[in-house]
Amino acid sequence: MQKLALHNLRLPDEALVDIIVNNGIIADVSPAGTDRGSGSEADYTADYEGRCYVSSGWIDLHVHAFPEFEPYGDEIDEIGVKQGVAVIVDAGSCGADRIDELISAGERAATRLFAFLNISRIGLARIDELSQLEWIDAALAASVAANHPDSIVGFKARISRSVVGTSGLEPLRMARKLSDETKLPLMVHIGSGPPDIREIVPLLSDGDVITHCFHGKKNGLFDEKGQPLTALKEALHRGVKLDIGHGTASFSFRIAEAAQRAGIRPHTISTDIYRGNRTKGPVYSLANVLSKFLYLGYSLEEIIASVTHRPASWLGRPELGRIRVGDPANLTLFSIEDRRTALMDSEGEERIANRIIEPRGVVTGDKFIKCEIRT
Repeated sequence: MQKLALHNLRLPDEALVDIIVNNGIIADVSPAGTDRGSGSEADYTADYEGRCYVSSGWIDLHVHAFPEFEPYGDEIDEIGVKQGVAVIVDAGSCGADRIDELISAGERAATRLFAFLNISRIGLARIDELSQLEWIDAALAASVAANHPDSIVGFKARISRSVVGTSGLEPLRMARKLSDETKLPLMVHIGSGPPDIREIVPLLSDGDVITHCFHGKKNGLFDEKGQPLTALKEALHRGVKLDIGHGTASFSFRIAEAAQRAGIRPHTISTDIYRGNRTKGPVYSLANVLSKFLYLGYSLEEIIASVTHRPASWLGRPELGRIRVGDPANLTLFSIEDRRTALMDSEGEERIANRIIEPRGVVTGDKFIKCEIRT
């Protein structure tokens, strides 16, 4: 397919546009109906009559896309383009031992893949990958990252009790040193302590990412009264970013609402999706997670920004977060459906939404890929 003509698509700010894609490049973006001739002789033409939205391709900043690892693995396109997600960032499934396999799989997929390199060379071959310090080879990690500058975007450190065991904060200190030396940021998973969250957060710097930011366990970023910790406010002032990383056990409506009351918003909304929570919940898809924020009262523009230009900017690839003539085509088409739907958080709390976000398709290069998975 060489030429796509997409008419009467609605932007998140509600403006209607026509978009022409020619040989994988955005050839024209204009107000709907301005120049229907520009889409003549297209291989694929569709008029969405204002019922379908378009944004730059959705970016999920936290997934697990290395299918060989259980339980944290999945197929790239199953959690990517088939769900309306054009770009995924694997969040530390692989360390130095197997990252080449993940990157090679990404090169064969329709979904574009980036990756955080797990600071443990074994990655998620075990779920206590930071419990033995000898599994952390900083020199090897730095070398591997330098060999894959187009794919590796930072380092991942899972700093919670079940992962670090008796190693405590030492893996994070090692990760901090590695980050400072390579100038690549950290994504840090937070969960049950020890280590104490008040010891973890001060070690993070401008551009680092705290994922699972709204988990409902003890040792979170909010106190028992729902107030943000001083360490959190200081980290935000330093430029540390908050990422949702919903996952099986890491998103709470209760904490999300406490954050709203405190005026604290996530920078990015991501899934922490893998085979188990895609098929059995409570994640299912990025659209399902986005629908939870629609239910919480976030504006559509803010929700879509959290999976488009914000993560694209963080990745240092702003072209992935915009729709601009001359750029490679990278689009997600989606709709807002008026339908009562039960949405579940990671604590088993159910909320009934009246409107949900559903992906319809992805344009990547000169291909239009219809979504197979619905919310």
